[in-house]
Amino acid sequence: MEIHMLDLLVIAGFYGAVLAISFLKSRGKKDSAGYFLGGRSLAWPLIGISIVAANISTEQFVGMAGQGAGDVGLGVSAWQLSGSVGIVLIAFTLLPRFLRAGIYTMPEFLEYRYNAAARSIMAILTVIIYTTVLLTAVLYSGGLTLNAIFGVDLRLAVWLVGIVAGFYTTWGGLKAVAWADLFLGLALLAGGGIIFALGLDACGGWTAFATANADKLHMVLPADHPSLPWTGVVTGMPIVIVYYCGLNQFIVQRNLAARSLRDGQLGVIFAGALWLLVPFAIVMPGIMAAQLYGAELAKPDEAFPTLIKRLVPAGLRGFMLAAIAGAVVSSLASMINSASTIFTMDVYHRLLDRGAPERRLVVVGRIVTVVCVLVGCSLAPRLADPKFGGVFQFIQQFQGYIWPGIVAAFLFGLVVRQAPGSAGVVALLGGPILYGVFQAALPEVNFLIQVAVTFMLLILAMGLITLWRPLKEPKALPERPGYDAATSPWVKLCGAAVIAGVVLFLVIFW
Repeated sequence: MEIHMLDLLVIAGFYGAVLAISFLKSRGKKDSAGYFLGGRSLAWPLIGISIVAANISTEQFVGMAGQGAGDVGLGVSAWQLSGSVGIVLIAFTLLPRFLRAGIYTMPEFLEYRYNAAARSIMAILTVIIYTTVLLTAVLYSGGLTLNAIFGVDLRLAVWLVGIVAGFYTTWGGLKAVAWADLFLGLALLAGGGIIFALGLDACGGWTAFATANADKLHMVLPADHPSLPWTGVVTGMPIVIVYYCGLNQFIVQRNLAARSLRDGQLGVIFAGALWLLVPFAIVMPGIMAAQLYGAELAKPDEAFPTLIKRLVPAGLRGFMLAAIAGAVVSSLASMINSASTIFTMDVYHRLLDRGAPERRLVVVGRIVTVVCVLVGCSLAPRLADPKFGGVFQFIQQFQGYIWPGIVAAFLFGLVVRQAPGSAGVVALLGGPILYGVFQAALPEVNFLIQVAVTFMLLILAMGLITLWRPLKEPKALPERPGYDAATSPWVKLCGAAVIAGVVLFLVIFW
């Protein structure tokens, strides 16, 4: 695809401004709270847009649009719409507890509730999944986008994306990431809107598009659907959403950095509202690509890059490329920063060097950031193998190894205060084992149903352990000085509005 000088100027100007502002805003953050949690000073608009930018990357632009172009259609939007509902509910349930505790990481909370073993197990599992699954998938999808549009060698493209993301994450920590996300998140949503408008025009308008794709514009898919049956959405997806919106470090870390409960709650509610745009900005463009250029797509994951290549005119192309690249860099930076935070605070500081000074913790965090980039870039090109079933399917299916165990440990521990430390350890270790058995023995069963069954078995095991050896005295969780736990009625009204938006979408596209 031909790139004009105007496109290059737009890209250079956009990223020059983003990097300059993010470095400026993060300067002077030399201690661990400043580097890993932005000094606990983030306001709600920054939190909300940063969550969206961290969540939406090329695994959505490539993978989710690819599933829209394939056999899933609009149904793949269930991930984002259920996330909108889930993140609002999290804002009023789990988030206040975590902010009151003043923690750095989610594994840290498990030590307060259970024991040090539970904290260490979750920390190690999370870093492994972040590095080998999430980072790898985002790097691959970003490299695939550059490969499809410009013909850049896939391995070279992966390393270019990884180096850029690793550089400014290593330099400025969470606050640099969050301020960059403010621009990148707005750019990627605007970019998706541009593609939607151009694609809709190419399809002949909404009526022509909806008529030609009537079979794909449905949210509820049959129970025997191979990729996303409604039974899996109802049973397994709620477990996934609890983890992703309430226990996933690279999402929750922005909430932990909020300057107040009000900012944390409004931030996640704002993110839930912005997620309502995803079906229009990502999924429907994938369906449009199949309608317009289906014969040209070697695989569904090429849908969104093909739209950019074929529809975006010179001048806008630079902005679109900046938005897509921003989606990659933003998500990578968020995941790298979170993996670095967990390893530094929950493994190095907790197990290896409890007396480490603040500056040493920051140095360790930066070293881990570099290591994560190197590992992710080395593994990413392997996802080109068709056996993984597409990048979005790979991400969801392989995270099943940690979803049920972590969610069971947190929810059971919060509801049943007599649950002993051994119950949490059994859930965290048993989750990957049980899910792995189901993956090997019942590959024909949808992975979301496997997640649901694994979760229920773990809850049963935790219940039996608690009946056998309950805690004599429930553990007291820490409380941050000066914490205000009151939720304003206006915040509740905003949350209700987001849920109403999801219900309206489901009514229209049932």
